[in-house]
Amino acid sequence: MKMISSAKVHKFEQALKQLVPYRAQISSIMGHILESGETFDSPLIEDREVQTVALVAFGSDDGLCGAYNMNVFKHLLSAINNMRQEYGSKIEFVVYPVGKKIRRACEKLAGGGIRVVELPGVDSKMEGEKVTDFTLQLQKAFLNGEFDRLACVYTHFLTIGRQRLKLEQLLPVDSAALQLTESKDSKRDENKLYIFEPDASSIFNQVLPMFVLSTMQEITIENRASEQAARIMAMQAANDNAKKLLDELQLEYNKLRQQSITTELLDILGGQVER
Repeated sequence: MKMISSAKVHKFEQALKQLVPYRAQISSIMGHILESGETFDSPLIEDREVQTVALVAFGSDDGLCGAYNMNVFKHLLSAINNMRQEYGSKIEFVVYPVGKKIRRACEKLAGGGIRVVELPGVDSKMEGEKVTDFTLQLQKAFLNGEFDRLACVYTHFLTIGRQRLKLEQLLPVDSAALQLTESKDSKRDENKLYIFEPDASSIFNQVLPMFVLSTMQEITIENRASEQAARIMAMQAANDNAKKLLDELQLEYNKLRQQSITTELLDILGGQVER
């Protein structure tokens, strides 16, 4: 299983690398538009008064991955507590669990201002088309006012031996993320002029949903890579523990065998003395 998980991690690493050019191109377009100095208005960047927060918790559908799901669940609880301190105790939450294991944990949270929603077909193994449908559903719910903020709780993949729990705001699109995109791109394309057709604002409103979608796709792939990396570490730990247990049992067996031989020798010597 460790070898299978290793192969899957490399597969998802390649998928992340393939996503980089797409995200880079979107970031480039947004950077050019933001440099134009025009005023943009989009419901996806509208910062409303926060009364309801939606949290997407990314876990796994399969087990044997150690404390992976429990760590995500603890980070989800921490995020809920922090938001209650920031926005007030009356704030409500809508939790979208992604994965059977994390869904079972999240079901315990239902009640007390927390609602757990399970969308059909949404799991940790969903591919590109399903990720797109899921993102559009969340985006539509945000535009309809079902919640005022959307954030994702997931495990950010760094390397096979290193992952980091992360809370990333998806909607409304954080202005800091847009400014970061702008600053990166402006350094690369300094002093360049652009002509936009039909206009910069229309292009911005077309590209912004693509930016949100690419972010969700990246989070989904990182979640799958982190799950397999956690499974590798869990299998390695299980293998090491099994070897340690085998050594301890072998040592105990040798002690008992030696004790048995010593007892037999003492019996033989005792019989000779009696004669």
